[in-house]
Amino acid sequence: MLPIEAFIEQPFAVMTDALRLHAAAAPERVALILDDRRLRYGELDALVDRAAAALQRDGCGKGDVVAICAATSIEYLVAYLGAVRAGLAVAPMSPSLKPETLAAMLKDAEARQLFLDASTEALVAGDTPAARIALDGSGCGQAFEAWLAPAGSRPAPVDIGPDDAFNIIYSSGTTGTPKGIVQPHSMRWMHARRGPFYGYTKDSVGILSTPLYSNTTLVHTFPALTMGGALVLMKKFDVVRFFELVQAHRVTHAILVPVQYQRIMDHPDFDRYDLSSLANRFSTSAPFPPELKAEVLRRWPGKLVDTYGMTEGGGACMLNAHEFPGKLHTVGRPANGHTILLIDEQGREVPPGEAGEIVGHSPGIMSGYRNQPALTAEAEWLAPDGRRFIRTGDIGRFDEDGFLVLMGRKKDMIISGGFNIYPVDLEAELRQHPDVADCAVFGVSSREWGETPVAFVVSRSGGQAVAADALRAWVNDRLGRMQRIADLRFVDTLPRSSIGKVLKRELREAYERAHS
Repeated sequence: MLPIEAFIEQPFAVMTDALRLHAAAAPERVALILDDRRLRYGELDALVDRAAAALQRDGCGKGDVVAICAATSIEYLVAYLGAVRAGLAVAPMSPSLKPETLAAMLKDAEARQLFLDASTEALVAGDTPAARIALDGSGCGQAFEAWLAPAGSRPAPVDIGPDDAFNIIYSSGTTGTPKGIVQPHSMRWMHARRGPFYGYTKDSVGILSTPLYSNTTLVHTFPALTMGGALVLMKKFDVVRFFELVQAHRVTHAILVPVQYQRIMDHPDFDRYDLSSLANRFSTSAPFPPELKAEVLRRWPGKLVDTYGMTEGGGACMLNAHEFPGKLHTVGRPANGHTILLIDEQGREVPPGEAGEIVGHSPGIMSGYRNQPALTAEAEWLAPDGRRFIRTGDIGRFDEDGFLVLMGRKKDMIISGGFNIYPVDLEAELRQHPDVADCAVFGVSSREWGETPVAFVVSRSGGQAVAADALRAWVNDRLGRMQRIADLRFVDTLPRSSIGKVLKRELREAYERAHS
């Protein structure tokens, strides 16, 4: 039997084969924990076999697609991993979708089967060609336990290559109609091999508090299982429940989005729990304010790694915040084996020190957007040496030490009176005010300037400590003449995606409707 250390050194392997190794070497080792339930590696591998065999029995073959739209559960991961073992691509979909959006995604994916549960049954409007399997055994489809192939079943071997589709991750839709990002096995294998870098071992215990349909979650799920560690699943994030699980299971690893870090640090019971085991903390998916990083480092000692990258792949940057406390305003340096370049509007590299659109290249890049070759071509940039890069749509610049500073989304950049204004700069100034808990700056149409900045602010004191006009005057005194904010509104909350990204498009549309 191949040792796991030799397994991950292979140039390519199928991630689910690691489960087979752990099931043979340590079948009683715990793989998944949800509430009071524990599933061991021997049991997990056997269930994955039964799911893969059931898919083959139902006529699903290599290259077909199955969809999952359900809450986090052990069955969710069994179905996911079973489909991968059978050579199918998985399309995990958000339970917060509108029925018409889910229907469009299922049609685009051409899903043969749909795994769902009672919480998502109402989303599946009308008939769909996909057969329905109820992960929770509810009446929304064939019960999962009954659907599985009989105990002891094993699927027929499938020849899976690096270019075959592993999954289709649909974009969050924060900038328009979601696109199906096809991630090949080679890309997921690169993620799985990061286990040692992330510190995962057979003794590690990770906690998954973000949804399983999110690439954020999956990027840490697969390395943890590849290395044979345990994963604690949360159906829904709750700060106190998170504290309890970390303390009870001596959790060592967590992937959290910045808004979760903020809620954790703000909670009055933070110091009542023993969180010392959680020495490996990671963040991605949304901007991580430097002052929040500093607070985490000060009050919660341990490793803190902020990763900047895209679901489409390409290049990524990583900031080991605990090693570089003076670089918390950056997203770090390019990861090992990754190339990050900055280009101008004409697709040329910009001179050192100048800002440009961030493009990235690495061994992990999407195959493309499903059924959308034109959009795929728009997302790509070919270097003079022929290497394929992915455009991020973000603007950034490298500092003198090679750390990348994000300046905002290209589409969010405000052009006012011919000057480029980066919302992130204005948001950073606003956050310096003691009554600002959160904020978002975006551009709206202006007859005089073309565009002008507007700010929505969440107050720490419910808007009582400072008036909106006074706060706007305060921040404008600190900004350049062309950066000044034209309007500032207090709001109770900012709309966010399930992984914490502020939905600026929604804010802009609401503001413009109110002023039309």
